[in-house]
Amino acid sequence: MSATVATSARQPFWGGLWLIVTLELRQRVRGVAWYVLLGVFFVIVGLVTVLLWFATNALESGGGGMFSTIIFFVLLLGSLVSPALSGNAINGDRDSGVLATTQVTLITTWQLVLGKFVAAWLTALAFLVAALPFLLFAVVLGEVSFATVAVSTLVLGLELGVIAAIGVGLSGIQTRPLFSIVTTYLVIAALSVGTLIVFGLAGLATQSPTTRTSSDFDWDNPPADEANGRWTCTDPVVYESTVPRFDYYWGVLAANPYVVVADAAPGSFDESGYPTDLFGWIATGVRSAQNAPELHTVYDACADGGSPQGFDGGSTGDFQTAEEMYNDAVPSWFVGLTIHLLLGAGALFWAYTRTNTPARRLPTGSRVA
Repeated sequence: MSATVATSARQPFWGGLWLIVTLELRQRVRGVAWYVLLGVFFVIVGLVTVLLWFATNALESGGGGMFSTIIFFVLLLGSLVSPALSGNAINGDRDSGVLATTQVTLITTWQLVLGKFVAAWLTALAFLVAALPFLLFAVVLGEVSFATVAVSTLVLGLELGVIAAIGVGLSGIQTRPLFSIVTTYLVIAALSVGTLIVFGLAGLATQSPTTRTSSDFDWDNPPADEANGRWTCTDPVVYESTVPRFDYYWGVLAANPYVVVADAAPGSFDESGYPTDLFGWIATGVRSAQNAPELHTVYDACADGGSPQGFDGGSTGDFQTAEEMYNDAVPSWFVGLTIHLLLGAGALFWAYTRTNTPARRLPTGSRVA
């Protein structure tokens, strides 16, 4: 590796960067394990697609649900595999004594760090490419717009790049490969699962008092003519309780990568206003969490003329369909994606400062050569 680097390092920045990328990719695909991993991934996605096909046929739905589920499945498997492949990109070379050999050439630290990041990102995108036949099959089934395909695939690719950036960054920040891989998994878990936990627990822990004023028909004293007579109502009764305030913490879900993909995809709804894919259900659920609960409600049975005939329950407010709720709420995907991009860029910059030579101070136990 050092000989190749030494003879090619006098290239411009992009030449040196591509040199690191090609060396990383050659090392990854040199063994049989990489192809076995891709093959297993292809088979798993294929099995999931077959099961989804039978499920969508049973539900008489199109390919929208299948397409969105496969996208999420690729993101799930990518978040499981990518940290193991990128979490030791830099400190793994340090442990094997290759990093110091590379650093004495004309390869710059930015070329080294970014080259390993690009290689890790391309490796993660290989899983998306392996899933393309099944995604195309879902598109052929129908009910998947071009905008949904383009936006969801693009955002998924960016999310896989963020995972790769975090893994490579932590491999440059931490000295032990095992620790950096585990930390990468913890960061991804905090974004995907931790945000859900924080949202749920924080919303339940924050309660607001609510009152419900109820006035019902006096069923013990009906009028002589029950059909046309005017009923009397009981005195209003006030019920007090508490409700969780999830609307205070819905922004936490913006940092969830699955929410980012779902909220970025254009909403698709049927004639009744219900979502036609998993993107729509998740996005509608997250956006509905923005609405504050009604803290003071009134139930007046005598409001509609004082007769039980035609009584609608004394309800107030208009019913909103899922589509109307989706359109009235504020999208949050660009906030979450910005947070992820800044997190990945920050990890890479920190890795640069820890890997740059000459170093003023090295962590205890760091191997130089």
